[in-house]
Amino acid sequence: MNILKDILYKVPLEAVVGSTAVAINGIHFDSRKVSLNDVFVAIEGTVSNGHDFIDKAVDQGALAVICQVLPDTIVNGVTYVQVKDSQQALAFMAANYYENPSENLKLVGVTGTNGKTTVASLLYQLFTKAGFKVGLLSTVQVMVAEESFKATHTTPDSLTINSYLRKMNEAGVEFCFMEVSSHGIAQHRTTGLTFAGGIFTNLTHEHLDYHKSFAEYRDVKKKFFDQLPASAFALTNVDDKNGRVMIQNTRAKKYTYALKSVADYKAQILENDFGGLFLKINDKEVWTKLIGTFNAYNILAIYATSELLGLTTIESLKYISELEAVSGRFQYFISEGKVTAIVDYAHTPDALQNVLETINSIRTKNEELITVVGCGGDRDRTKRPKMGHIASALSTKVVFTSDNPRTEDPDAIIEEIEKGVEPQNFKKITSVTNRKQAIRTACQMAGKNDIILIAGKGHETYQEINGERKDFDDLKIVTGILKEMNK
Repeated sequence: MNILKDILYKVPLEAVVGSTAVAINGIHFDSRKVSLNDVFVAIEGTVSNGHDFIDKAVDQGALAVICQVLPDTIVNGVTYVQVKDSQQALAFMAANYYENPSENLKLVGVTGTNGKTTVASLLYQLFTKAGFKVGLLSTVQVMVAEESFKATHTTPDSLTINSYLRKMNEAGVEFCFMEVSSHGIAQHRTTGLTFAGGIFTNLTHEHLDYHKSFAEYRDVKKKFFDQLPASAFALTNVDDKNGRVMIQNTRAKKYTYALKSVADYKAQILENDFGGLFLKINDKEVWTKLIGTFNAYNILAIYATSELLGLTTIESLKYISELEAVSGRFQYFISEGKVTAIVDYAHTPDALQNVLETINSIRTKNEELITVVGCGGDRDRTKRPKMGHIASALSTKVVFTSDNPRTEDPDAIIEEIEKGVEPQNFKKITSVTNRKQAIRTACQMAGKNDIILIAGKGHETYQEINGERKDFDDLKIVTGILKEMNK
């Protein structure tokens, strides 16, 4: 039996109308899901305000309402709890309701602009190979040991997180690796969780539609490390100029990794080609199937984390050599016609630059590098010309196309991308609004030994147009077109 006052443990209260000594069933922040004897948490969202649905929740049987502003109408028999921040309250309540499941396993959060999915997913792979029961909360999927669930957000809401963590407890999971987004931190989705460690990958231009400034974006990421307990570790990339900023005020034990700077965990790239990476990590050599300098950073973070969580050096290196690429992260195949097609989630200027520079460092320059790229609608518009500049400067040919236009006009988005193209690169550009046709165009441009990069959507298996998600998988489409062309 869940008593409201127990569920409110750690929640800063402003006012209470009614009794908190009542038994409640469930907790919801969506009024449509409320039923008899539930608690409704009214959240001021970016699209709608939960306070507008308090009456509806009460009509549906809510026994208690958590809100930032008390409603004008107080219904007898219903408890109203006023709090300063409903999202923070929801996070503490979710943890209490599910009996603080994060305390019963070692939860490690991965934050940064690029690399979160790769680092979290490969740590899940590595610790599974090492014989542990492992959990994963990522953009691509949620894993409870061997059971897979569909992911809806990079960092889910706090009720969903704690629900999955409780499932992990019941399944005997010992370690869980979790992507921590800036939205998730800002909206208190990770509040109330007990972390055993935090990893910082890098910080580049992203989400400035939400955070308004780069400084605000950086400070939100830093808040995650500020909140780590003294018992945790904080692992940061000090080749990134924001790496040391992240751990300035943390109570956690501080560790650093780098390719260029002095650090606790240091790596050197010995070989880098389409066969993989050959690295020297702290004087030990290891080969990995992953490709590119950005993946050298990811592997180094994974190696450091595995040691900090108790694996031996030999174990860490052995399992690193067996890791497979993550879905939509530099996934590639070579067609019968000897065309290499690469699908990558690169949807920020820095990520696109990293991928293109990696390909250029590997190729012989006798081949064409054809990039297919777009930008998402209803998102940060300032990065669009930057994406256009990078794609056209670092590719031999570029096809600008639609990504997830959402409610925007895809042609208008492409026009904004094209503004970043310098005059000497105009001749490289083709614009094809239909993404499938754009991929086909790139395939028709490609000859033997040429390379096609399809960037921006990676693991996504849909395209979102005017609120509707239609099936769309870059890897399946390019594979199908190249096979069809080779018949």
